[in-house]
Amino acid sequence: MPLEPKLADLPRIRGALRFYQVASVITGVLLLLLCTEMIMKYAFGLELELGGPQGFLAFVPIDTVTAVNLSTGILMVHGWFYVVYLFSDFRLWSLMRWPFTRFIIIALGGVVPFLSFILEARIGREVRTYLDRRESEAVEAPAAAPSAPGGPDAAASTADTVEAQQ
Repeated sequence: MPLEPKLADLPRIRGALRFYQVASVITGVLLLLLCTEMIMKYAFGLELELGGPQGFLAFVPIDTVTAVNLSTGILMVHGWFYVVYLFSDFRLWSLMRWPFTRFIIIALGGVVPFLSFILEARIGREVRTYLDRRESEAVEAPAAAPSAPGGPDAAASTADTVEAQQ
């Protein structure tokens, strides 16, 4: 039987999902900027300069950047946001108790162009569906459960025991 998240973790999973979705979109956009910058640099020999003599924002030949080199900036910002993306991936993965291969697949979303957008939609839909199902089961379970022998105190201790086992 695969491990399932604890009932107590369901609210935390919603927050982890939101964090993952935001980090996924930011990392995906930065990755696309990085890919565009790499194509401009290695195919056309141009780097992006901010505030130089060519104007506010301009492509200039490699090694002629005299102002802020946005090409390097995009590279560094994507790298740091990828670390945040990996943290959000780890947080969601650990709360959902998925297998390690799932963590690796989600982590690839930050290095394969467009994959973060595809995974963000798919993972988001899957986790929301799972949470809705688990929450509806949690609401229906106490209503459908018969009275436990020994009175209400026995029922409460049984529910505590079941929750502790999950």
